[in-house]
Amino acid sequence: MNGKTISEQLSPSEKKTIANRYRGLLRSCSDRINKEEQKSLRSAFNKAVLAHAGKKRHSGEPYILHPLNVARIVAGEIGLGPTSLIAALLHETVKDGGVSLNEIEKNYGKAVKTIVNGLTKISGLSTEKTSLQAENFRKLLLSLSDDMRVILIKIADRLDNMRYLHHSPENERLRIATETFYLYAPIAHRLGLYNIKTELEDLSMKFTNSEAYNNIRQKLKHTTTARNRFIRTFTEPLSKELERQNFNFEIKARTKSVYSIWSKMKKQDAEFDEIYDIFAIRIILNSLPQNEKSDCWRVYSIVTDHYQPNPNRLRDWISVPKSNGYESLHTTVVGPGGKFVEVQIRTSRMNEIAEKGLAAHWRYKGGKSEKNIDLWLEQIREILQDPGQNAREIIENFKLNLYSKEVFVFTPQGDLKRFPAGATVLDFAFDVHTDLGVKCAGARVNKKNASIKQVLKNGDQVSVITMKNQKPKIDWLNYVVTSKAKNRIRQSLREEKQKDAEMGRELLGRRMKNWKIELTDKLINKLMKYYKAKTSLDFYYLIGSGRIDPADIKEFITSREAEEKDLVAESQPAEQSEEKSHKYKSTDDVLVIDDAIANVDYKLAKCCNPVYGDDIFGFVSVSDGIKIHRAGCPNASQLYSRYQYRIISSRWTGKAGSASFQVTLRITGVDEVGVVNRISDVISGDMKINMRTININSHEGMFEGVIKVLVPDKARLDMLMAKLSKLRGVLKVNRYDKEAAG
Repeated sequence: MNGKTISEQLSPSEKKTIANRYRGLLRSCSDRINKEEQKSLRSAFNKAVLAHAGKKRHSGEPYILHPLNVARIVAGEIGLGPTSLIAALLHETVKDGGVSLNEIEKNYGKAVKTIVNGLTKISGLSTEKTSLQAENFRKLLLSLSDDMRVILIKIADRLDNMRYLHHSPENERLRIATETFYLYAPIAHRLGLYNIKTELEDLSMKFTNSEAYNNIRQKLKHTTTARNRFIRTFTEPLSKELERQNFNFEIKARTKSVYSIWSKMKKQDAEFDEIYDIFAIRIILNSLPQNEKSDCWRVYSIVTDHYQPNPNRLRDWISVPKSNGYESLHTTVVGPGGKFVEVQIRTSRMNEIAEKGLAAHWRYKGGKSEKNIDLWLEQIREILQDPGQNAREIIENFKLNLYSKEVFVFTPQGDLKRFPAGATVLDFAFDVHTDLGVKCAGARVNKKNASIKQVLKNGDQVSVITMKNQKPKIDWLNYVVTSKAKNRIRQSLREEKQKDAEMGRELLGRRMKNWKIELTDKLINKLMKYYKAKTSLDFYYLIGSGRIDPADIKEFITSREAEEKDLVAESQPAEQSEEKSHKYKSTDDVLVIDDAIANVDYKLAKCCNPVYGDDIFGFVSVSDGIKIHRAGCPNASQLYSRYQYRIISSRWTGKAGSASFQVTLRITGVDEVGVVNRISDVISGDMKINMRTININSHEGMFEGVIKVLVPDKARLDMLMAKLSKLRGVLKVNRYDKEAAG
């Protein structure tokens, strides 16, 4: 502390900000904290101030403001109690401030220690030294088994960091934003933290696709007045009728998030003006618990008396809540001027659960949704208990059900079971019982015979058919979507593989003995390389299952020339790959690949075709050197999440020079005479841009064209797209990227 006290290190304005932030924290939790707990909270605050003394955030503010912000989110936006608030204040004191876990337990109890310990274990998630993000995701999930509050506080920690991300170094922003979108937003969604999930998605998009983000934000801002006028017109008759019938209610209008609007634009291939449900009307009732369901349906009747409903858009999440506990009635009606409006009807209890998710469930014990959360936690434990999965399989299994819709089916006894959309008869069988899944040969769905791979629909009644000699096969993994079924199938396949491998080991041992050849570890390694088996288990399995004939092994061993030839061929690609990863040679000066690396070879990725001026990053490929991708590349999220250690920061130099970059444009419009000529004239004539290929297809009065052009930089490309967009008959001009790799 350079001989200064903590007080002397802070300016008067910093002291004032810290004091105000702490008072704000107390106000946010005043309804759930007593005087004794307030003393503990003050003690934790003082300890955190001491632990983070002299440390600053990237914004230049005292670091203590970060744990204060996290605690405020935990209290106000998630709704947790004093134990969580104390843990939030102390969440980085063990890592940064030298505070011991024993000290925390002594002063604040075992629960706080457990939470802080869990947070400390996953504290390295956003450093440059991280390995695969899938491994980080596994750590996050493992924290669930200690205390669910660990992951809730970690989400609050990430939310505060995202709110201040614009202060972070530029080369860190894309990585952190991508990680947030890939890991934290889905978990927040699954835990029912709708508001936080929405903000995380928007903030991630702000840094990964800033152009689209700013464009939509601007359009939302420009349409605010008209939108508010429409909302007043729409809600006025509803308010009068609800008051007449003595409902205690509140009506709110919720504008869709920027990311949600952008996703819908991409999904529907539509412009901003073509998205009709930019906002939703929410009617929140203060109802007695026993009247909640009937009150919601009464309000639904009032809404549909005033406005024509679309019967295909009715969603009843009250009778059967979503897996994350969400309860609400949704309907879409035709409002004034023929505009479609989504109306959500719920009670104040349902609304708190919708906004604060899991934390709110603890305040309403015994509700329908509590059972769903318990079932979800059980599914998480099943995922983690499978020893055969690597980290990537874990993340894929977990994320599988995060955003997917659900289907509800019935057992022969009438019990209701829920599955992610796309679930099959085989998923159902494994969900009922492992043995039933292993022996499943088909089913009777609604009293009709069905195969194991038939996809289930809402309302199906399923009765499983088994066969005594049935065994899981490798292709079964293609017919299931639930992690429980996949884990059980993999487990059965591993057991069968183990049996075959043991038979293969015994068979090879006997043959080698007859041939009077010693079976050494060195020889086994050579055979594994020759047959491209990753492990000795795989090698013995190939023998036991009949895929390798022992006679071929004898021929390999006795033919030294063949052995040398194959061993050299097997080792060459690895050597070449290793050499390439270290010995790059510069071929151009348009790019700087990481300030710390000089003279590197690179290629522009074909999936997104970056252009000089685009936000970019480098990716070290196995055989093609460094590939340069756009920050908004459809593969960016996958590359960052799976291969973080191979990402290299990249930036353009001061000028593009004479380089040309190929870009593919997709143009849609009205198929009228001369439109293709007008497009060609703008590209080749007005803009003097080289056009490589043009392909136009028309259908039912509309055309779609794919054009490849060579441009010097992004500014020139933007100018070209703007000119093309203004042509008569042209409706839309987009850069065309290949779809993200699966």
